[in-house]
Amino acid sequence: MAADLTHVEDWVFDLDNTLYPASCDLFAQIDKKMTQFVAGFLEMEPEAARKVQKKYYTEHGTTLNGLMLHHGLAPEEFLDFVHDIDLSVLPTGPELANAIAALPGRKLVYTNGSRRHAERVTEKLGLGGLFDGLFGIEDSGYRPKPQMRAYDVFVRAHNVAPGKGIFFEDLARNLAPAKALGFTTVLVHSDHDWSHEPEEARPAGSGDDAPDHVDYVTGDLPQFLADAITNRKTHDT
Repeated sequence: MAADLTHVEDWVFDLDNTLYPASCDLFAQIDKKMTQFVAGFLEMEPEAARKVQKKYYTEHGTTLNGLMLHHGLAPEEFLDFVHDIDLSVLPTGPELANAIAALPGRKLVYTNGSRRHAERVTEKLGLGGLFDGLFGIEDSGYRPKPQMRAYDVFVRAHNVAPGKGIFFEDLARNLAPAKALGFTTVLVHSDHDWSHEPEEARPAGSGDDAPDHVDYVTGDLPQFLADAITNRKTHDT
């Protein structure tokens, strides 16, 4: 049964592994670039740098946050370096673009990546010009999801009424604050492990074991949106 989204006026999408399939493994490129940056910035061997990278990610939500807090890193340098990646692996089919274009109301991207990264990825996906706003990590004062303060900044910046909004994410933990604010939540699930982490450290909450703060789960975002639009049209008639 298609989701009942007749109340939705603002459609909020995470970027990486949400607007494109996790099987593209784009994060693998970003992950390697992070290790390279940490190794160069802290003048250590790659193996030691990777441990620091993952430690900061676990403790501070992003590697960037840890580097800023403990080493006074200027964030722009890090973001420019790690997002300088090959986007040729991304799909360019029209299905997602057609579905997003047909959505009634505003469409927004909210990412823990940079705004420039969001611009490049959406353009490559054929989604350029379809969004009413791109909200990057710099727009939240470098506070990452799932920090609630970051969501508060996003909601105020775009004057979003969460009770009339829907939030799409590939990480269940990032949907918890959105649900607490009143958003309808959708987990975009993939069986592909993009995290490249040991099993105990992989992102939790997907498929049949999605937590209670997840309203819907889909493995096919374009079809989910198309079904919701059809359902909405049926409801309106």
